[in-house]
Amino acid sequence: MITKLKYGNTNTFLIRGNSGSILFDTDYAGTLPLFYGAIKENKIAVKDIDYVLASHFHPDHIGLISELMEQGVKLLLVDSQVSLVHYSDEIFSRTPKLRYKPIDESSATVISASGSRDFLRDLGIEGEIILTPSHSEDCISVILDDGTCLVGDLEPYEYLGGYEDNISLKNDWEKVLSYNPKVIFYAHANEKRF
Repeated sequence: MITKLKYGNTNTFLIRGNSGSILFDTDYAGTLPLFYGAIKENKIAVKDIDYVLASHFHPDHIGLISELMEQGVKLLLVDSQVSLVHYSDEIFSRTPKLRYKPIDESSATVISASGSRDFLRDLGIEGEIILTPSHSEDCISVILDDGTCLVGDLEPYEYLGGYEDNISLKNDWEKVLSYNPKVIFYAHANEKRF
């Protein structure tokens, strides 16, 4: 089951399985009160969130991760993301009033994309995580077997024709479309239904 949480500029999603859950993306630092409002509105408590997984480590996707980790939510990383966990630290340091705390990845659960299906299955979630690096080298997407795809900042499918020489974007979309999606959820655009 997917619950869309909109409380800032970034769409975030709670993916719930039979035995665990993953919050896919957060918004910018400083949006925790708005996050609390969004989860309360959807009858979700922080204790209902087992893991937080970022589509990539740009500031508008990871701003609440440290605060959620302090409340018991575990960080889930794909191994291709490990080297970029602190990509946004310097950006956040320019605005001290946000009180951003850098992510402590030392306790993270690190998986490979190829091993993601087994990990998700243990949470009762049928699907997998794939690498979609056209936006940023650490970008990932979550592809569920029911046809739901969460693609973060992957440029919308409709824009594909405007990028004649963007082989990386074309490759990412070919990969996503190979799963025969029914709905694509974006971080900053309305969903696309097929």
